[in-house]
Amino acid sequence: MSKLEVRILGSGREVGRAAVAIGRDGRYVLLDYGVNFNEKDEPQLPLHIRPADVTAMAVTHAHLDHIGAAPMMFTTSKVPLVMTTVTKELGEVMIKDFLKLSGYYLPFEEIDLNTMMDNVILTDYGRTLWFEDFSIRLINAGHIPGSAMILVDLDGVKVLYTGDVNTVDTRLVKGADLEGITADVLIIEGTYGNSIHPPREETEKEFIDAVREVVDRGGNVLVPAFSLGRSQEILALLYEKMPDASVYYDGMIRVISNIIVSHPEHINRYGLVAKALSEFRAVRNSGDRRRIVKGKGNVVVSSAGMLKGGPAQYYMKKIANDSKNAVYLVSYQAPGTPGRELLETGVFGNNGGLMKARLMWFDFSSHAGQDGLLKLAKQVSGLKKIVLVHSGEDVGQEFKQVLEDVVGAENVYFPTNGEVLSFDV
Repeated sequence: MSKLEVRILGSGREVGRAAVAIGRDGRYVLLDYGVNFNEKDEPQLPLHIRPADVTAMAVTHAHLDHIGAAPMMFTTSKVPLVMTTVTKELGEVMIKDFLKLSGYYLPFEEIDLNTMMDNVILTDYGRTLWFEDFSIRLINAGHIPGSAMILVDLDGVKVLYTGDVNTVDTRLVKGADLEGITADVLIIEGTYGNSIHPPREETEKEFIDAVREVVDRGGNVLVPAFSLGRSQEILALLYEKMPDASVYYDGMIRVISNIIVSHPEHINRYGLVAKALSEFRAVRNSGDRRRIVKGKGNVVVSSAGMLKGGPAQYYMKKIANDSKNAVYLVSYQAPGTPGRELLETGVFGNNGGLMKARLMWFDFSSHAGQDGLLKLAKQVSGLKKIVLVHSGEDVGQEFKQVLEDVVGAENVYFPTNGEVLSFDV
């Protein structure tokens, strides 16, 4: 029998731009097809694979670094595309917004997105779908609502791809669990492969205490947050701990939240999340925004999480120069983004001066730390090979060594983009 091939089309020694093809004899299953952005905010696409060589695709979740380039596969072809219902609905919103902002740089248009949506095959966790010699099964990944790990069976060889994964239960989603799963090859993310997140309860208490402190003295708090996942988690936390607070949410968060609450089966604490979104107030227009920044004791959760755009930039300009106010970052801040620059220098944009408002960053990551990733890897029985993706160079080298020492698989690989691994399994 021919060797199993694992082609790294993206996420090789980098975080994001997830794209991995697995197969043999020139036939592949494509797992994710996402994008990254350079410092000029131009999209960076994954490496090419001929759609004619792809028997089926599966997408783990709706963040652009996993789904953003998927319409490229539908410009000249029609490939069966497996995902959950939530991922389909969220992914369509995310890619339409992506086209609106970055369409000039993209080799696909909305018509290709529409073709992609027409070829989606919806599935639930635990259900097995067959495509020629492949089978695909999705398993809860605990990252955002609808996110999935992908278990592919190819002629009896099982490959498990984690995508973005988290083992911690949050108000939004239940953590991932691989108890009882068997696989020959594990393709695992390593975003935080060299670090352990602080206990979630500790981070939550610090955040709520910090919000209360500012609100009680009449200041306003801006919480820039990712529209998909992080913002809903933060709103649910605020509602549980501060239900009487004056809390608003703004930007794309509104549309995303409407989709999420229409799928209670994918929400861990649905009642709390739905209550937060209905009791707290959605910002509808510029008049609402002016009232918030002129008021006292308000909290606004706003896109974008890295301050690259969205209403958060408006709020920053209005509240940043008053020491009574605060800006609390709760999302990952990528190098080269305004949020990262703010954390490193205390300066926002081209204003030049140091921000006077209080600034803090809180670790609400929806990715597993090293301990969670090792727990998952050790839960998988029958492992022969581990392929480490979605990890920066230094972090990945360190995590590769830890995987070799702790999990004891025959081989651990940390490939680069463009590399093709061939396995006898």
